[in-house]
This record gives sequence, structure tokens and C-alpha cells, in this order.
Amino acid sequence: MTFSLDRRAAGVLLHLTSLPGPHGNGDLGPEAYAFVDFLAAAGQRWWQMLPINPVGPGFSPYSGVSAFAGSLLLISLRPLADEGLLTQEELATTLDPARASYDAASELRAALLRRAFTRFEPTPEFADFRERSQFWLPDYTLFMALRHANDRKPWTEWAPELARHEPEALKIAAAALADELRYFEFEQFLFDRQWRALRKYAAERGVGLIGDAPIFIAHDSADVWGNQSSFKLDAQGQPTVVSGVPPDYFSATGQRWGT
Repeated sequence: MTFSLDRRAAGVLLHLTSLPGPHGNGDLGPEAYAFVDFLAAAGQRWWQMLPINPVGPGFSPYSGVSAFAGSLLLISLRPLADEGLLTQEELATTLDPARASYDAASELRAALLRRAFTRFEPTPEFADFRERSQFWLPDYTLFMALRHANDRKPWTEWAPELARHEPEALKIAAAALADELRYFEFEQFLFDRQWRALRKYAAERGVGLIGDAPIFIAHDSADVWGNQSSFKLDAQGQPTVVSGVPPDYFSATGQRWGT
């Protein structure tokens, strides 16, 4: 179905994480499909989704570590049991809603996704995803692998040749971190597949999705690290200009967002 803004229509703004879910927050699982059904039954034409990329400092999707990747928090784990990538016992590992937090949900999902990855066999669909995503996926997966290998330190604190994104250094690092690169490809493959399926389901029921661009990117992100010439950085890779607003009625000193 083709969607346009040329006629009056109504919709609802709701981020996926605001839906219920057994693993700390809502995701691309059954509750999202149920919400699409609710919107269609209520005569709503639009679901405004907000950003779905991995969050950055302060857990803000508007300063994400990537403008192109999808958040692991939004990957539904339940389909993985149907595919034999998770056991029912593993899937039953849930978060106590009273103790749920961003960190707890992220750690639980990452642990289960890594377990599923050990049972994953690449498919033609996976190969197609990698081919479609070549313009951003290699930098993102290497950035994430290096980030983990460097105790989550900012890329400006990595080895100088890696911080400068030097091709030969990247080639050596990619070879050493090959398993980690494939894991992050697997993670993004799952997100891509589930996201496309939900979009198709919604479109078939007359519900269009309105996204929201991650209008600012964190300095410590795959996008800045991989495209340093496109940003205002000094010789050490530090930003010389950051976002914010001047003093106004709401803040006597203004706001320094830092992105």
C-alpha cells in the first residue's frame, strides 16, 4: 500500500519500547502486531514510531552510536525459539518489571542473542542483508567490536592508527575480531528481518509508519569514526563544534547537548 500525506488522517505516537514485553521492554514481537491491529480497528492510519537506532550517551536515540543500525532492545527473542536458536528454557529468562532498567534489559538481550548466534547458520537471506547494507554495516560492526575490545572507551582513546581509521589497521583488526564482526552482523540481520516484517504487516492493514530521524549523532559513534572528514573535528578527533541552544526563557545558561 502506498502512503501519502495528501489527505487528512489520524494516528498515534508510541515508541516500541513503551509496549509490554517479557524481556524488559516492548519490541518487534507479538505486542507490536497487536498494536497494529488496534490502530487498524480504531481507524488510525499512522503509527509514529520515533527513532529505532541504538542509543548513545544518556540513552538518547537522538545521539545514537549509529544512524543506520537497529537497537538490539527492539529485537524480539520469541521467534528465535521457533527457529531453534533459543531453547524454551532460555527464552523463559525474563526481567522482573520492578527491577527492569536499560542496562539490565540490554545485558539480558545481548546474552540471549549471543547464545542464539552460536547456533546460527548463515543463509541466503543473511547474505542478501550483508550485501544490501554494505554502505554502513562494515564500519558499524567493526566499531562495535573495537568498542567492546577497548572496554567501551571512546574511539579517540583507541590505538592511534585505529582512531584515525587507517585502512591497514582496520584490516588487521577485522581479521582478529572476525567472530565479533559476524555476531554484530547477525544482530542487525535479525533486526532488519523483523522490522521489514512488521512494516509489511502494518501496510497490509492500512497503517503507515512514520519514523523520526536521529537528527544528531554522538561523537562516539560509528558514523563519526568512519567519516571523520565530514565532521568538525580537531587533530585529535575531538569535536570543535557541538549542538546546543543559547540562553533563553527556559535556561539562563543555555544548553550544551554535546552531539
